[in-house]
Amino acid sequence: MTERTTSPKTSSRARRGPRRRDSALTKESILRAATYEFCRNGLGGARVEAIAQRAKANMRLLYAYFGDKSGLYIAVLEHVYTEIRSAEQQLNLDNLDPAAAMRELVNFTFTFFGEHPDYIALINTENLQRAQNMRKSRKIAKLTLPLVTSIEDILRRGSAADVFRKDIDPINLYISITALSYFHVSNRYTLSAMFGKDLGEPEWLKGRREHAQEMIFAWLTTDGMQNLVKKEMIRPKGESRRNAVPDFARNNS
Repeated sequence: MTERTTSPKTSSRARRGPRRRDSALTKESILRAATYEFCRNGLGGARVEAIAQRAKANMRLLYAYFGDKSGLYIAVLEHVYTEIRSAEQQLNLDNLDPAAAMRELVNFTFTFFGEHPDYIALINTENLQRAQNMRKSRKIAKLTLPLVTSIEDILRRGSAADVFRKDIDPINLYISITALSYFHVSNRYTLSAMFGKDLGEPEWLKGRREHAQEMIFAWLTTDGMQNLVKKEMIRPKGESRRNAVPDFARNNS
């Protein structure tokens, strides 16, 4: 019988395989735990010890992978924006007609922020920091380029089909879509208290989604602009834009 032997190189490679998998799993576990802590407690309130405990990882590994608390926070920002951009790319907007693609993007953005209020808390925290940490990332800005390119393509195809206006800025458009999908989530509790209704109720959210769609398409489409022009043309004689302003707003202007 011939005895099989394993070369040192093969043995070393076999040992590295599980070790690399364990390392990747540990890093992913730390990222998930850190995302939870930073979203709920902010950059200042989150504790590295709590993150390590939640991830069931020792502090030595955490610092070895991410350097320090700031490095871990930046990694969490990159993780969150990677998730958002990856989900957007799965929409395959380039394969849809322009109007359907834009409606899909609005729907996705509205749904995503509604399902991830913790991410909004994280983004708000970074805005309070004036994006000081995000600017240190080489990854986040690059992640956004394919989205802008995709929106440009949708607008170009829509304009060629005489469905969309020809003067739309893709970044301005995306900021408007995000604002209509984001603000009612980030300010849900104060607005609910102010207006005496729960902005998290399914029926209200359904109406808000329709409102967001109508706002974007009224501004974006050629028909929408034509309707706005028609409304201006049929304004009763003598009625100006100022007459359409509520009294309380006019008195304080």
